[in-house]
Amino acid sequence: MEETLCNVEFLKSNTTYVARVQSDIGGLREYRSSSLEEVLEQVIIDLQEEFETTG
Repeated sequence: MEETLCNVEFLKSNTTYVARVQSDIGGLREYRSSSLEEVLEQVIIDLQEEFETTG
């Protein structure tokens, strides 16, 4: 059976990239940067830390 672990949404507003991440463990959080790569790195690090501690 599949289970949703988190929802991730990426947005761009003018020159700012925004990532919204929602999970049962971490709740809703948002990351902003002028660099898409930086936003992606922040999301990856956060999710790795979140799911390493629960596994």
